Amino acid sequence: MSNSVSVFGLGYVGCVSAACLAREGHTVVGVDVSKSKVDMINAGIATIVETGIGELVAEMVKAKKLTATTDVARAVLETQISLVCVGTPSQANGGLDLAYVRRVSAEIGAALKEKSDWHVVVIRSTVLPGTTADIVTPILEEASGKKAGIDFGVSMNPEFLREGTSIKDFDDPPFTVIGAEDEKTAKTVASLYEGLKAPTHVVKLAVAEMIKYACNSFHGLKVAFANEIGSISKALNVDSHEVMRIFCEDTKLNIAPYYLRPGFAFGGSCLPKDLRALSYRARQLDIETPVLAAALSSNEKQITRAYDMVRATGSRKVGVLGLAFKAGTDDLRESPIVTLVERLIGKGMQLAIYDGHVSRANLIGANREYIENEIPHIWTLMKNSVQEVVEFGDVVVIGNGTPEFRQIQPTLRDGQVVVDLVRAFGSRTSDASYQGVAW
Repeated sequence: MSNSVSVFGLGYVGCVSAACLAREGHTVVGVDVSKSKVDMINAGIATIVETGIGELVAEMVKAKKLTATTDVARAVLETQISLVCVGTPSQANGGLDLAYVRRVSAEIGAALKEKSDWHVVVIRSTVLPGTTADIVTPILEEASGKKAGIDFGVSMNPEFLREGTSIKDFDDPPFTVIGAEDEKTAKTVASLYEGLKAPTHVVKLAVAEMIKYACNSFHGLKVAFANEIGSISKALNVDSHEVMRIFCEDTKLNIAPYYLRPGFAFGGSCLPKDLRALSYRARQLDIETPVLAAALSSNEKQITRAYDMVRATGSRKVGVLGLAFKAGTDDLRESPIVTLVERLIGKGMQLAIYDGHVSRANLIGANREYIENEIPHIWTLMKNSVQEVVEFGDVVVIGNGTPEFRQIQPTLRDGQVVVDLVRAFGSRTSDASYQGVAW
């Protein structure tokens, strides 16, 4: 399906998006306040330096699929879809400067006032969750005198273009994300990318906005992590590239979704111990590793979040389902649930605990020694069934993913609150009687 598209902002994202969409068969008008950028595009010259973009812009202009203008009203009136690709630079305090987004939104809105046809405004600039719904949409509605979702559509369509490989990334993205609140808008935006093979995800506006930040933050985290491993490796005369080459071959855990689902803190006999050991060795070598150190600090804060959620209920009787750090095991060593239980006991709360894999009769060795040192009277708190715990607690904490814990919903009574650390109830999100630790 061929569309007519106006692209606002002819910088990096705008220039690449405009040229690639024109190549896909759409008729594209680039819009910018800079007359020099507009003149460059109309002369077939790219506004950025990027592999292949110069040739592509020249080809699209010659084929009359790509033009540029400073006239906002004309661009909106003559197209069906407007992509906002203006900059969102940092302010001195780290916040985003949305001046360009606000101005363009107002200008597009004013043009929509004079337009009777359906039009979709797509935010492609990187903006924080809530921006499209709480800032862009009201500006568009006020300037146009029209209603989003009825008279025009609003979407968030983040880009995943890397400098140096942007055309390749446009052609072969990991996915296409379309944030929209109505089906008509989503279908209109999806039609821009019909020629691409990547899967398309239609989500809420704020989800689309957050995905971009999650991706970029993780990329930054990976760079920092690899550099810290490299610094320690160098000091120990270890080939860091060989280490990370083999590291990246593990697509079951290392380069995989396994550890990337929001939930409770990590624990067990490996991760905390090994992070501490490596951080300690780095200190001995006088190497600062703030990312590795922060992983342990962040993990502690997740336990504190769960503790605060239980405290916020105001209840003094707490039932805890699951004591081992992972379902299907009896490993209590450095289990974050044990730490949570300790804190609750320390505040004088009454507890009842059930874990089918944990019992005085079966627990042996270091595992038993650990829990009896941490909570000397642990066995007086343990119950024989899930139901005993549910009946006892005014608040029920689900501590691990044991399947039977997921079946308690029908047995809950009015006024009882669940604090869920593992998303046991599927897609349910936090409300008055249910609190997810990160959802």
